[in-house]
Amino acid sequence: MFKWKENLSCGIEEIDNQHKQLLKLGSELYDIFKLDDEHDKYDDIMEILSKLADYTVYHFGYEEQLLETYEYPNLESHKKQHQVLVVKIQDLLKQDIDSKQSSITMDLMMFIADWIERHILGSDHQYASFLIEKGV
Repeated sequence: MFKWKENLSCGIEEIDNQHKQLLKLGSELYDIFKLDDEHDKYDDIMEILSKLADYTVYHFGYEEQLLETYEYPNLESHKKQHQVLVVKIQDLLKQDIDSKQSSITMDLMMFIADWIERHILGSDHQYASFLIEKGV
């Protein structure tokens, strides 16, 4: 489910490497999900949420700075899309994760899969074309 495929490539090596990290987090989450319900997943879920929060700060900061440098015309819209993932993580952290381990893991896994499909294959590919035209 969370394997790198060439159609995900934006053609910008650093961005692709950062997107591969998101796939790795999705894969780790899937491994947690596959554990039986007898296994306490709380610590694992919290670790993934922490990694995802760190990832968003680093990746979104990098991406937004790059887009700002090259005066990407849809930067504000792109930032708003990033904010959706940030809010999702914040909302999950407010929930009773311990009592909802399986449902939260599934919810986050589906959200990441959807994010990959809609954001990376859609919005990120749009700015990639723009940046490549600029010589990035």
